[in-house]
Amino acid sequence: MSFHERNAKKRKIGHNGRANPSQDRSSFKPSAIFNPLEGGRDWTISVAVPSSVLANLVTADQRLTLPGRIARALAVFSVDEVIIFDDSPPASRLRNVDPNSYTGDTDPCHFIAHILSYIEAPPFMRKTLFPLHPNLQKTALLPSLDMPHHPNPKEWIQYREGVTVAGRAQNGGTLVEVGLEEPVEIAEQIPPKTRVTLQFPEDENAAPQCIHPEAPRTEGGYYWGYQVRKCASLSAIFEESPFEDGYDLSIGTSERGEPASKVFPAGKRVAPFKHLLVVFGGPRGLEYASMNDDKLKGMGVQGAKTKELFDHWVNILPNQGSRTIRTEEALLIGLTTLRGIWDSS
Repeated sequence: MSFHERNAKKRKIGHNGRANPSQDRSSFKPSAIFNPLEGGRDWTISVAVPSSVLANLVTADQRLTLPGRIARALAVFSVDEVIIFDDSPPASRLRNVDPNSYTGDTDPCHFIAHILSYIEAPPFMRKTLFPLHPNLQKTALLPSLDMPHHPNPKEWIQYREGVTVAGRAQNGGTLVEVGLEEPVEIAEQIPPKTRVTLQFPEDENAAPQCIHPEAPRTEGGYYWGYQVRKCASLSAIFEESPFEDGYDLSIGTSERGEPASKVFPAGKRVAPFKHLLVVFGGPRGLEYASMNDDKLKGMGVQGAKTKELFDHWVNILPNQGSRTIRTEEALLIGLTTLRGIWDSS
């Protein structure tokens, strides 16, 4: 049986010979079926988290599991971009850190970005894309993200992530490992160990097409994971935005902000946006990040004026019962509180 014949069969009866779980109404188990947005989604959600979230963690296990919790929040709320920014005093930052060494205690920005990138990649391609590294010694502690682009034997999606592999392709193209029993072939010639996004056509006899990484979101309406970006300061989040016109809606979170219920009252529509940015502070808040940003210092954006960087300055949980809310907790609380901005369902 050819590759396309095998997958045509899987589409009809479900993977591994099982009936389509969406038709099994006798089970109360999660069906693992994703419902894409009709017509695609051209807007994005970005979240920024400071490197100081690791400041009070003393063991390697603690440092590893925290990015795992952050990644779970990003996946659950369909965040498209995560920015890790350095909010530490410039004088305290270690110079010439070897990126091939363990960086959990020397370069937290690198460490968090490394772990978030690793866990976002589909499991079958991690060994190829991420060589052995001290940061990845205990990845068994990381949770599963189970996003649409992580292959699931119970579900068929026309899009797949893949990694190119060495080998001779029949038609002169490139072999791509996509998490199936055998690699597939694409017409393009791409070097090995390159991550690509593929679309499988309705015609089972046609080869999959290499497409833009954003196409599953913009055309198919699927959440397709997050991009990871590192920034050396709070101001760099805005200056180095990958979007041509930057972020058209930005929200800073602070216990000194206005209650979210007042800023975004229920039933009030928010002006349409293309790129939403939500920035979270570390143990000492976003004011600490602005204090350690030389560019903002030169502009006089310090202390209470930090809120001037954002369209909205929001307290996501007024009257909290604990003296502190950890950043990974604030991430879940904040995205839950603000979710109505982009999802009215």
